[in-house]
Amino acid sequence: MGMFSYLFYPWGFLLVALALVHFIRRRPDTYWLYIILFLGPLGAIVYLVVEAVPDFGLLRQEFKIFPRRRRIRELEAAILDNPSAGNFEELADLYMEDGNFARARECYNKSISSRTDSPDPFYRRGVCEIELRDYPAAVQDLERVVAKDRKYDFQRAAGLLAHAYANTGQVAKAEALFQDVTRTSTISETYYNYALMLAARQRPAEASEWAQRILAKKPTMPRYLQRRERPWFRKASALLKKLGQK
Repeated sequence: MGMFSYLFYPWGFLLVALALVHFIRRRPDTYWLYIILFLGPLGAIVYLVVEAVPDFGLLRQEFKIFPRRRRIRELEAAILDNPSAGNFEELADLYMEDGNFARARECYNKSISSRTDSPDPFYRRGVCEIELRDYPAAVQDLERVVAKDRKYDFQRAAGLLAHAYANTGQVAKAEALFQDVTRTSTISETYYNYALMLAARQRPAEASEWAQRILAKKPTMPRYLQRRERPWFRKASALLKKLGQK
């Protein structure tokens, strides 16, 4: 291993760092962590070839962090002189991509005017409100979006509205909307949120069924989709364990 470390110096540290970033973000099988840590640069190369090469989108996102944050700083300076709706909306989108949902919502608030007729900023603000667990506000924004386009974002908007209903005590509305959306949508997020609602309503058998539907998609999925769905597979497995299912 020492010889390999010497040959790869100083790039070996970068290879290991990239492999670890990818592992943390995608959480593949645990044995890969030992391969990366114990084999160093060689293990990182093996991991990146097997697990990361088919998923270069994630690595590209890592390299976009710095340009995105530079653009955020530029827009923060620009809006001091030109606080236009367009500048605030672009800044909100960037903050949302960066995971700063509170700041993103503030910017969406400033970008949306009484004349805004596009559902997109309301939808994005609704997503931020879901992430911030401000479900009453999310209901208002997502209702507006779904009223304008019931299939907005491949029905994710309707699925999130059902989730917001469930978290504001509007259980009948939530269940009706979940049932409607899941007739044609196979979004794992929607399945999982429906399962959460059913579990909270003391309906474990039905909750388990929807969690199992998420896991049942895995065997027939291409590997690149399996990678993208890993967070939902983990959540579904954890929920089944909590419900006493394997």
